[in-house]
Parts: sequence; C-alpha cells; structure tokens
Amino acid sequence: MCKNPAMHRVVVLAVEKAVGFDLNIPPMVFSQANRDGRRLYDVRICAADTEPVQLAFGYSAQFPHGPEALTEADTVIIPGTRAHGPMRAGTLSAPLAAALALIPPHARVMSICTGAFVLAAAGLLDGRKATTHWAHAETFRRLYPKVDLDETVLFVDNGDVLTSAGLAAGIDLCLHVIRSDHGSAVANRAARYCVVPPWRDGGQSQFIERPVPEPGQGTTAGARAWALERLHEPLDLATLAGHARMSVRTFSRRFRAETGVSARTWLNQQRVLHARHLLETTALPIDRVAADAGLGTAASLRQHLKAAIGVAPLAYRQTFSRS
Repeated sequence: MCKNPAMHRVVVLAVEKAVGFDLNIPPMVFSQANRDGRRLYDVRICAADTEPVQLAFGYSAQFPHGPEALTEADTVIIPGTRAHGPMRAGTLSAPLAAALALIPPHARVMSICTGAFVLAAAGLLDGRKATTHWAHAETFRRLYPKVDLDETVLFVDNGDVLTSAGLAAGIDLCLHVIRSDHGSAVANRAARYCVVPPWRDGGQSQFIERPVPEPGQGTTAGARAWALERLHEPLDLATLAGHARMSVRTFSRRFRAETGVSARTWLNQQRVLHARHLLETTALPIDRVAADAGLGTAASLRQHLKAAIGVAPLAYRQTFSRS
C-alpha cells in the first residue's frame, strides 16, 4: 500500500543518457490515476544535480527539481539509461550516488528497463529477484552476479523494490502499482486514457513470438473477446478452439504466440481480474462473486486471490470497495 493514499509523491530520477520513452511513462500513467476527480499521485521529475540531463537519443533536458526532491518521495522511479558507469563498469557517478542516498527509508523504489542497472550498482538488488530488458541480460549478469535476474518476465514486485523489463513493460509496472495502491477500477481508468491494455501479469513472458498475426492467418482475438463475456461459464481449451474454428493444437500454439501465456493461464488471470472488479464495485456475497467470475466456490476464489495478490476476498473488499 502507498504510504499516503491521499497524495502519494512519485519522484522520477532522470539519470544521464536517460531513455526518453521510459522517462515519460511515470508522469503520463500516474497522472491519470484519480478518484472522483481527485489526483492520487503528485509526480515530479528531478536530476541528480542542477545540470541539464543528456538523453539517449541526442538531446538534453532541464528539469525543475534537483536531487532534494528525492527526500520527500514516497516512490522513486529510475527510468532506462545508457549511462556508462552502471551499464559498463558497475559503478555510479558521485552525483548519482549522492542523489540515491537521499531516498527516504520508507520509499518504494522502482526501475524501468535498464534503470535496473542503477539499482544494482547501488546494491539495492543484491539477493533479490529482478528483471531488465532481455537484450542486456548477459551484461547485467556479468556486472551484478549477486542479483537473481529473470529476463523472461515483464516485471518483478518485491514489495519495496520493483523492476520492469524494457520500454512498454514500464507501463505495465506503473499500472500494477496503481492497482496495488488503489484497486483495479482506478488502474483501468488510467489504462483506458493511455489506450493500453489494463493488465498484463508480471510473470508474462517478454518474448511473444507473433503479437500481430500474419496476414491471412487465424487469430485467437475473437475467442478471447467471446470468452470475456462468458467467464462465468465452464470454458475449456476445446470450447475456445472450437469457437475460433481451429484444432486444439493450432489454437494452443497461436494463443501462446499472441499472448505469451497458455489459454488456461489467461482464463484464470481474467477471472481473478473480474472477481476483483466485483469485490470493488458490488456488495455481492463472496460465493456469488466466485460463481460470476467462473472460479466456482468461495474457497476457490480465496485460493486464487491469495496466489495472485496475497490477500483474501474480504480483506480486498474492505481495502478497495468504494460503496
């Protein structure tokens, strides 16, 4: 949970050779998180010193805040960077090390893409599971052998330290944080404004073989949309494949190529998401929520929700229900 849900201070630290795409993800996504017209996050971008920051693609930017902004942060985000020290030598510049030392002990720390190199150079990932862009995994392992790197996933949430894979996975991580702080309704509205999928599981693979089907080939998108309207029904692989007019083998292969997960995993994810939505927005009994989400019994819902986010249905409803 965020320390101050009324106005949570997010500070983005622009490191030298910052990747502009990554740098702009947090202010765009977190600024759209609101409830009843009230913003839930105050997002600021700062630099490690007062000098303009050189970005990765040939231009520089001047930011209104210096490193002192970090002292008031509830969450600190390090975007992707191509800085030589963290990415080639396993070191931090003196100004960057001094800036990181200003982060309060209570603050949640996040990285996007190669921002994980900065956290690793600071020792914040030692002994922890983390991820970064798959293309930099070999270099990361060589420089930071104490980190348990998994370059196959979209993001890793260790509670107080979170890391994401490259580029657009930073959007997934920010939406995950909003959902963890304020529930799925707030996160879904932010995602809708940004015109991105509302939720991709952190454990989903970075490697999706064919995100856009080849011309003339069948796609599982229609079956997925059909299934979302029928989550309460007993859907199985054969039923989904039949709706898509494919063999089970072909459907399974194409489903994983398009989504990065199996059809069964995807169905469970969607059912848990729907259950969370019902817990937040209705007063339905827990067993009715389980049935409507296609999870069967209250015990089954409890098991799935615990596995997904670590809390029981009643605790989740008490935290996020706005009724």
